[in-house]
Amino acid sequence: MVASDRRKWLALALLCVVQFMVVLDIAIVNVALPSIKVDLGFSQANLQWVISAYALVFGGFLLLGGRAADLLGRRRMFLIAVVVFTLASLMAGLAWSEGSLIGARALQGLGAAIITPAALSILSTTFTEGRERNIALGAWGAVGGFGAAAGVLLGGVLTDALSWEWIFFVNVPVGVMAFIAAPLLLKESRDAHVKRFDIPGAVLVTSGLSLLVYAITQAGQDGWLAGDILAYFGISATLIAGFVAWELRHPEPLMRFGILRTKTIAGANATGFIMGTAMFAMFLMLTLYMQQVLGYSAMKTGVAYLAVAGTAIFTSAIAAQLVTRIGVKPVMVTGMVALTAGLLYFTQVSVGGSYLGDLLPGFLLVAVGIGFAFVPISIAALAGVQPAEAGLASGLINTSQQIGGALGIAALSTIATTRTDNAVADGASQASALVSGFQGAFFAGAIIGMLGIVAALVLIRREELQEQPAEGLEPVLDLAA
Repeated sequence: MVASDRRKWLALALLCVVQFMVVLDIAIVNVALPSIKVDLGFSQANLQWVISAYALVFGGFLLLGGRAADLLGRRRMFLIAVVVFTLASLMAGLAWSEGSLIGARALQGLGAAIITPAALSILSTTFTEGRERNIALGAWGAVGGFGAAAGVLLGGVLTDALSWEWIFFVNVPVGVMAFIAAPLLLKESRDAHVKRFDIPGAVLVTSGLSLLVYAITQAGQDGWLAGDILAYFGISATLIAGFVAWELRHPEPLMRFGILRTKTIAGANATGFIMGTAMFAMFLMLTLYMQQVLGYSAMKTGVAYLAVAGTAIFTSAIAAQLVTRIGVKPVMVTGMVALTAGLLYFTQVSVGGSYLGDLLPGFLLVAVGIGFAFVPISIAALAGVQPAEAGLASGLINTSQQIGGALGIAALSTIATTRTDNAVADGASQASALVSGFQGAFFAGAIIGMLGIVAALVLIRREELQEQPAEGLEPVLDLAA
């Protein structure tokens, strides 16, 4: 292997490690929440913000982060974001109060919102040949799926073996390593054609998306029809509509809406949104079920997820090979079917449930779903995209997944809580009431998963995956769907 080839694959390894760290931090706090609540004196109402503060800033700033990487330099923004994320992780581990931890989590979200699109756009501009880029995107998709499952596993192990602070401290050496290695392995690239940065567009979309995620998060606590929640949704819709109107008339827009005319890109974002909605909420519900109903410790809960995390590694590797043989579309549909089947299986969880009977079969189905869905979604999201817009496309798919995750956690938590309260009011025991709530949430998640199957079937197009990017640039992929 020549030096340049070796450098490319080492760069891929670096990007995947950093992305794993970012995805890990979405789920790693779930198992540690009870310990954090006790140590820092969190109120029950504010505890959700340990998760939501990260999701709020992450989802709100992704489009801005992706476009900033295109315009200001992808490696430069990647390095800045790694510093921000690493310092925020250190601050989170040293947190002394509710406010300090929530603030640190928000700062982590800002770093993640720049790291993820910058890293994915570096990947897409580094690997120009179709088969090579397919392999690289397959690895990236595998990391996304595995990281979500591994987060709850490592969260439980670190919380019980050391303390909850270490779920944040573990990021520090990874961040330092990435900062040292990035200048050696990553090449700088940017979109040299754009001369002006679209500041009004950046303000409108970032504020609109941030307020949308905030409204979704608060709706799970205050109720979807509460006056303030409806006002937040209204203001968010106004800001996003203003962003669309501004972008359509701006000569150098932050987001070129023509990118969504490619049905496969639109389909990848729709399916990614739906997958995020179902999956992130599912992991939260399963964690609560194991701890609150089955009485699992943080360590036992984390180890229980080993079946998902371990199996997802293999299913992701298989999916990366299959997309080159049978195409993106069949693999994506298979993944969404498996994920939906897993959610349906979890609708039968019970008060006296066992790991082998109530959880393991569903975990294995979910692991297949994660590997077979994340990999083709990552590939399809960049179908036919020009290198100059790689940051935009990567920011868009990650925005879809993060907003979907925030919506799923809020909506399915509301379903679970409402059913639980109703069951308690009808005289059910606390454990039975909790199970009733979780069953309702899993059923709703399965319905959402079915919509993802439809989106993949209808929107993913074989011919678009084979198209050349505009302006004579090399194709992103040479896949058949």
